[in-house]
Amino acid sequence: MKKLGLYLGCTIPTEQYGYEMSIREIMPEFDIELVDLENASCCGAPLKSVNLIMQMYLSARNIAICESKGLDMYTPCPQCHLSLTETKNRLKDSEKLREKIVKELRDYEGLKYKGDLNIYHTVDLFYDKIGLDVIKKKVKKPLEWNIACHYGCQTVRYSDAGRPDIAEHPSKMEKIIKVLGGKTQDYSEKLNCCGAPLMITHKESALTKAGEKLKAIQDRNFDATAIVCPFGGRMLDSKQEKAGSTIGEKLDMPVFYLTQLIGLAMDKEKNKLGIDLNLSSSKVLS
Repeated sequence: MKKLGLYLGCTIPTEQYGYEMSIREIMPEFDIELVDLENASCCGAPLKSVNLIMQMYLSARNIAICESKGLDMYTPCPQCHLSLTETKNRLKDSEKLREKIVKELRDYEGLKYKGDLNIYHTVDLFYDKIGLDVIKKKVKKPLEWNIACHYGCQTVRYSDAGRPDIAEHPSKMEKIIKVLGGKTQDYSEKLNCCGAPLMITHKESALTKAGEKLKAIQDRNFDATAIVCPFGGRMLDSKQEKAGSTIGEKLDMPVFYLTQLIGLAMDKEKNKLGIDLNLSSSKVLS
């Protein structure tokens, strides 16, 4: 069984419980043991525009904690994945920055940073590491739904940072959906933002973006939406009713994390996948 250090970040364990529950439920079936990273902290992404050094320090310390266990890292949040990967790349490219961060980690916390580990997100972990053939063998109850994929902005952008899928035409989620027995296709709004970055400063605009995306999916007669980002979960699932009222539309779109869909196709119990904690419609399950 392969061990991976599980780095959940801040949002998943504090509000997007279904994502974490489904991850913990299905990973043993793929011979993956998740190791919680004791004393892990925020990845630093919220501080990036205020103090870049602090952002890199926080990302580097989490990497160092994982490396101290001799493990690669699985981080299911795209924002965390970007912050960690970007820091790893920057410290590799800049000897001056690397020396500064390495020294501070050693002097302040006794941590040793190497930057040699692999950092996986849900999309590339399942598509590139586990593989479609392995996933297909685990399917016991094919989904048979038409599912829209929502990647989220930082799952695919920016390209130079090394993202789980390509920015222009991402397709890994769709290919996973198909081996689960589902149907899917592209739609014009697939790469549109869910609105989450605007929630603090422009709440109505954020809810409008979420509502418009959900309406576009609903109008194309998709049965459900697949997500891989906790902020997408916040906007498209948790705030779906509010997003609908903001744009004056009745929204009734089931939203599931990709890990929940994998679990459903494996015929896992819904409550163990955290599906009862989703706030959007579950009509496809009835």
